[in-house]
Amino acid sequence: MKVLPFLPLSLRRPCLCCARLSSALLKATALELVVLAGHVLLYPTGIAGERRPPQRPAEPTTTPPTAPAGTSALPAEGGERPPVVLLHGFIDNRSVFVLLRRSLARHGWRHLESLNYSPLTCDIRTAAELLGRHVEEICARTGHHQVDIVGHSLGGLIARYYVQRLGGDQRVRTLVTLGTPHGGTSVAPLASAHPIVRQMRTGSAPIEELRRPAPGCRTRFVSFWSELDRVIVPAEAACIDHPDLDALNVRVSGIGHLALPVHPTVAAAVRQALESRESVIEATGATGTAGEAGAASVA
Repeated sequence: MKVLPFLPLSLRRPCLCCARLSSALLKATALELVVLAGHVLLYPTGIAGERRPPQRPAEPTTTPPTAPAGTSALPAEGGERPPVVLLHGFIDNRSVFVLLRRSLARHGWRHLESLNYSPLTCDIRTAAELLGRHVEEICARTGHHQVDIVGHSLGGLIARYYVQRLGGDQRVRTLVTLGTPHGGTSVAPLASAHPIVRQMRTGSAPIEELRRPAPGCRTRFVSFWSELDRVIVPAEAACIDHPDLDALNVRVSGIGHLALPVHPTVAAAVRQALESRESVIEATGATGTAGEAGAASVA
């Protein structure tokens, strides 16, 4: 799907399409500024890692993963949803997921883990290895054999690298990405002084590694992207296009990059994505089939 680039109206012939695009972009920009202001206020609350409440030991009914020293492995309850791991983007922290986490908790998700990684992290591969260790610890502690992951921006790219290149598809049932540069982004060349930003650019080594064959990958991917995302350029680079992956790309209308993890409509779609493929297709009107890259949209 082709998305028209935004240009000043003075450089193009006036038309209804241009006017609508300009209006939508202005509204999305205003919302981005509101979200940014709120996030600046919340940012200090997410600097430290979250404290996990102590869990009571229980007799296992199945054989759970081996727990690391000093942790107690609990059995997963029958039919209980797997833990959801929330992974933030570049120069951010777990506070970006305050609203999404609250939404998931209200709708019955019990095990929610918001992970922080250091802004000094310089390599996607290293961050993906660290994520893998966190996932193993979470599985051991909760008694679940799999987790779901929701990653915003760079967080989604780190999670995809873990799944696709480090064997994480054994542990990750569903990976939901929000505004993740799966195809790389050409925005903000001045920010490329940071090594991990260079790795998010089109043609970088990690991006090219993710293009390699991934036969038998067991993880289901759902990628949310917005045509008004000014961080992912071009916007379609936030879509997953890989013949070996079970992927659904969901187009979000009317919001930008920062609003993706906080918008209530996106939160509802994320909840449905974590339930099953059928619910996502029903909610968004998609017609893709399992095993094929699909496309859908939410207003």
